[in-house]
Order: sequence, then structure tokens, then C-alpha cells
Amino acid sequence: MKPPYPTNPIIMHPHRLILTCMLLLGLTATAAARVVYTPQDSARVVELLRTETGEEDVLFYARQFLGLPYVAHTLEVSDPECLVVNLRELDCTTFVETVCALTLTHRQGKDSFDAFCENLERMRYMDGRMDGYCSRLHYFTWWMQDNIKKGLVGEVTDPQYFTACITVNNFYMSRHPDRYTLLKGHPDRVREIRRLEETYNGPGGNYLPQKYTGLSRQQLGAIHSGDIVAIVTTKAGLDYSHLGFAVWEPDGKLHMIHASSQLKKVVEDTRPLQTYLSGISTSIGVRLLRLK
Repeated sequence: MKPPYPTNPIIMHPHRLILTCMLLLGLTATAAARVVYTPQDSARVVELLRTETGEEDVLFYARQFLGLPYVAHTLEVSDPECLVVNLRELDCTTFVETVCALTLTHRQGKDSFDAFCENLERMRYMDGRMDGYCSRLHYFTWWMQDNIKKGLVGEVTDPQYFTACITVNNFYMSRHPDRYTLLKGHPDRVREIRRLEETYNGPGGNYLPQKYTGLSRQQLGAIHSGDIVAIVTTKAGLDYSHLGFAVWEPDGKLHMIHASSQLKKVVEDTRPLQTYLSGISTSIGVRLLRLK
């Protein structure tokens, strides 16, 4: 995805505005949250939650979206902030969040749209509560640390191969507020984003260097199919540039299921992950998380 991956300026195409339901839902673990969705979205969520997934539930849900169009900015439809549910158009971040929220809901033994929305809100927002634009976990470092703290994900690592250290220095959003529809004209939000950038910046842990991503499944046994993959980037002001899910394919190589901005759709990439990364000049490795 083109930087910055979480929130690009929105282009208000007329068809994008046909989000037919904006209403208050009483979510069981939070205050009532405004949710933007279509009847198609809610029906699809319930349908998926009532379908048998098999053991690899993350991969099951990820593969349900194969071929769907890649579309950025789908969260930028309302000010004040709303919980946006869109299963018809996905970017790399909304793809990962949607799949994770479905999987969490399924593992809880629930099959309602309300329960899905509750999990999506928990994962997308700081401390699990939607409280305006700045409460959204815009950078992946924020997303990762907050969801580890909430116990929703755990880090995947191996001291033999996860040998590179990342130092986070996010500043893209606060330095380029003009590129964000919901930051332009809101200096108070820019100040808060800058404060959060500074709070989360610093040593960020270890990642798997790109040279090791082509190793065998036996060597990289710490990585499981369905783990969240975050691509570490050298782009100025950003930490990670793209997200997806790891999948070990029959060729014995690690691949990725992701919403591809290059191919304009969700794909189970035929290229091994190392081959994919070699075509991106700013990628230097990957970070991995596992949904609990």
C-alpha cells in the first residue's frame, strides 16, 4: 500500500457514499457506538460467522475475501469518527482487521453482527474504545502495542532468525496533515497525533530480516499460517508499509494473503514472500503477530 497505509486522503466518489445505515448499536462491552455499514455488510458478517471454518479459521476468513477490490480511504467517511464496517472494499489494514474481528468473534462462539462490531472496535481503537479520530490506531506500531496490551495478539519471534532491531520514528501524519482529510483544518488533532507519535517512538523490538524470509518451513517453524505479517519499511516517517497474513504454500515457501494495491484486489500471492519483498526497494523485513 502507498504510504501512509492507515489513513490516506479520501476521494468522495458518489457511489462510496451509499452507506445506507448509520445508526446506534448497543454493543455489550462498550457504550453505544455509531456504526456505518450496509445491509449487505451485516448479512455477510452473520453468514460467515455461521459457516464452519475448520481448524485454520484465520485462513478460512482471509480466503473468503479473495478477489474483492482493493480500495483505500474507506474509513474516512464520517466526522465525527464512526465505526466503519465495509466487507465489499478493502485495503491492507481493513482486510487484516476484518479477518481478525471475524476470527475473534468465531472463537468466542458468537455469530451476531453486534458481537463482530464489538471486536472490530476493540481492535481498531486505543484501549478498545472509539473516541474520535485520534483514538484510531493509525500506525501499525500503535496497533501492535495496544492489541498486545489488550491480550488480542501476541508477538511471533525466534532468536535465531529474528535478529534485526527496529527503532520507530513515526512523524508522517503530523508533518503532512494536508494529506489527511480529517486532519486538515484541525490543528488540535495534529497536536494530539504528534504527541502520540512521540509517545510510541523509540526501540520497537526485533523483526525477521528480508534475507531470512525465503528460509524453509522447518527453519522458520515459529511462523504459522494465519500469522499477521507487517512489512518493515525505510520510508521516512513510517514504521511499516503493508499488512497481510502468512501462509505456507505447497512449494515449501512462505507466501502472503493480502489486499494488494498493485493488483487492486485481495490475493493469495503466487510469489513467495521473499520474492515479493525483493520488488519493494524500501522493505527490509517483516514483523509477525499471532491472534490469540
